[in-house]
Amino acid sequence: MAIKSYKPTTNGRRGMTVTDYSVLSKVEPERSLLEPLKKTSGRNSYGRITVRHHGGGERKKYRVIDFKRNKLDMDASVLTLEYDPNRSAHIALVQYEDGEKRYIIAPNGLKVGDTVRAGAGADIKPGNALPLINIPVGTFIHNIELYPGKGAQLVRSAGNMAQLMGREGDMVLVRLPSGEMRYIPANCMATIGQVGNIDHENVHLGKAGRKRHMGVRPTVRGSVMNPCDHPHGGGEGKAPVGRPSPVSPWGKPTMGYKTRAKHHRSDKYIVKRRNAK
Repeated sequence: MAIKSYKPTTNGRRGMTVTDYSVLSKVEPERSLLEPLKKTSGRNSYGRITVRHHGGGERKKYRVIDFKRNKLDMDASVLTLEYDPNRSAHIALVQYEDGEKRYIIAPNGLKVGDTVRAGAGADIKPGNALPLINIPVGTFIHNIELYPGKGAQLVRSAGNMAQLMGREGDMVLVRLPSGEMRYIPANCMATIGQVGNIDHENVHLGKAGRKRHMGVRPTVRGSVMNPCDHPHGGGEGKAPVGRPSPVSPWGKPTMGYKTRAKHHRSDKYIVKRRNAK
């Protein structure tokens, strides 16, 4: 999918790029697969901000995505390719032979009119979902389950893909986009191919307003605050941080600070860390 740029008719247009949506179907979303999406603006039940920089944004409804792919051994034809405001990837509306419609994450190369299928006997082609035990070693996959039947949790954002590296007993070894190598139960489902909308990471917003449309409020640097507001604040002129590493407004280290539990129960499944040398 290409990136579309504009002539600099205004300051906001200068440098702005957008995804070329010409390949998507110009239709309204399937109403039976829409759910209301309530905003919290980063506030808890007392109305206090617990997550900063959230608020505003365009109104949108949630598209119910079939992450489980549990309608097995039945062909589904792709009716539309659509934009989803809730995620970076595009989605595809598929209709099964019995008439049921569902949304799935659209893999790269999927087109309107194609047929997708889920099940152990499905072909190895983009959009088909199979148990990991039935996928050949070396295949690129996405929408990977961590627990059988729970639904896909890994590799769901635009342009991402993992690779199946090997099998060992009732587990398979998968290399994730971060570089982490981990074991996943062999009866978990995964979808063949790479997630679509590959050029998403190359889009340049160009102006602050587009970020506000997404529900992201302004972020102020700590170094321009006063000492009473942030540990980085104060000093004459452009002062350095004054600490071994940058910290949050509450003094917690940020860059390079490990937050994962030292003895996490899934440690035994991780063969290689994403930041391992």
